[in-house]
Amino acid sequence: MEHSPPPFFKTGPTPLARLLIFSALSLVLLVADARFRYLTVLREAASVVVYPLQRIASAPASIARRAGEFFVTHSALREQNARLTQDHVAKAAALQQLQALQAENAHLRGLLGTRERVNAKSTLAEVLYAARDPFTRKIVIDQGLQHGVKAGQPVIDSIGVVGQITQTYPWLSEVTLITDKGQLVPVLNVRNGLRAVLAGTGNDGMLELKFIPLNADFQNGDRLVTSGIDGVYPPGLPVAEVSNVERNAAYLFARIECKPLAGVNSNTQVLIVDAERQLPDRPAIADKPAPSRKLRKGM
Repeated sequence: MEHSPPPFFKTGPTPLARLLIFSALSLVLLVADARFRYLTVLREAASVVVYPLQRIASAPASIARRAGEFFVTHSALREQNARLTQDHVAKAAALQQLQALQAENAHLRGLLGTRERVNAKSTLAEVLYAARDPFTRKIVIDQGLQHGVKAGQPVIDSIGVVGQITQTYPWLSEVTLITDKGQLVPVLNVRNGLRAVLAGTGNDGMLELKFIPLNADFQNGDRLVTSGIDGVYPPGLPVAEVSNVERNAAYLFARIECKPLAGVNSNTQVLIVDAERQLPDRPAIADKPAPSRKLRKGM
């Protein structure tokens, strides 16, 4: 019996047969997946198995990209932080200027309202600086003789009386505040009409009523306005409010402390009021006849 040896290379289906077989298998899988969705579960399972391998394969590139982004972002953040700091400083200064302008605008509006309320000619002036003497309460304004300012004119703000012009120069004037020790203002108690004299104490936050009897009707919270009897201050201007009343029988007069209503030490603009009034002349005192001398009897 003759036996033939096996072929050296084992041969299978021909390439054409393989092409037809795999083509038919692909068509079957496509139809099954498109029509019946049989391969969805298989595809999801394969994605779960392949996902860790994908992450491991992409890890070096992801790490390199993240490292580059970190350094770029860090540099960008430092530049942005420096720029924002500069912008913050600039805008903070602008905001402070804006707040100052808003406060000045509100103050000027108040002065305009005061000018309308006061039935007298008034001049707007700007406070330049305070006097050098620490024992006096004076300010210097930018209006003087060239602007028609005269000594004795009252100075007010949007709330009440600030002081009085006491010294004039060609382009400047000196204002003595009502809190100065040598300043006196005739006032009127709005509640009951009592008149008094308000004096400065040298303290910006305190005034004092002088020579008030112990039984005078003054109470805490009483509002004091100018009486106008001195011919300097227009009547009805707010001056102060009674803050403390002390009555001690050991003294002849009551001690009545008041707080000024106007911003005597916090104004940047003030109004100079031309309150000159034409007062009638004082009546002349008639000459009394000289007493006649009578001769004594018997001479």
